Amino acid sequence: MKVTLIRYTPEPERACGMAAALTHSKAKPEELENMDDEKLKKILAYVIELGHTSVVEHASFTFAISGVSRALTHQLVRHRIASYSQQSQRYVNLKEPTYVTPPSIEKDNIMKKAYDETMERIWKEYNKLLDIGIPAEDARYVLPNATTSNIIVTMNARSLLNFFELRCCLHAQWEIRRLANKMLSEVKKVAPTIFKNAGPMCKTRGICPEKKKDCPLYPKK
Repeated sequence: MKVTLIRYTPEPERACGMAAALTHSKAKPEELENMDDEKLKKILAYVIELGHTSVVEHASFTFAISGVSRALTHQLVRHRIASYSQQSQRYVNLKEPTYVTPPSIEKDNIMKKAYDETMERIWKEYNKLLDIGIPAEDARYVLPNATTSNIIVTMNARSLLNFFELRCCLHAQWEIRRLANKMLSEVKKVAPTIFKNAGPMCKTRGICPEKKKDCPLYPKK
């Protein structure tokens, strides 16, 4: 899995800071242009702490994501306040086996061998279908959820905060949790104030929606 932050709103915290300042000021938007960065960041942090995260919708972030499974992307696109462009199995012929192996299978030599052999058989049948003239859009029906894919994703900061609450959780599926943590690491580099406290809900709100008391991060009273 590779995650790269390829585009984002220029000076994202300044844009969101101006929005935050505007909500608490009589000044016109253009007058806020003269405020210094540190003051805007303090106002932004204060407004976020109050829970008024609508102001961070003015910053958006675009990620290039490669080498993830279709099982992951099916979960990812459930986060609807976002834009997605995914590699098409209709237009791209995947003639060589390309798939993700879960860690639970990877660590078991016997199961790993059986898994790899299964994938080889699947791709053999997939290529047979292509060779006899079956369109790729139909041949792809035999491909598994493990098939790797590439996707470009754009989310605004508020959607990302929600995404991190749900997907950084230790009870999220392992692959999308790994993706969420990589994305969080990337955005913290360019918008540290916005994402300072981002993460699973036990961190951001002190609650566990999963009610999993066996989790090491479960909020303690």
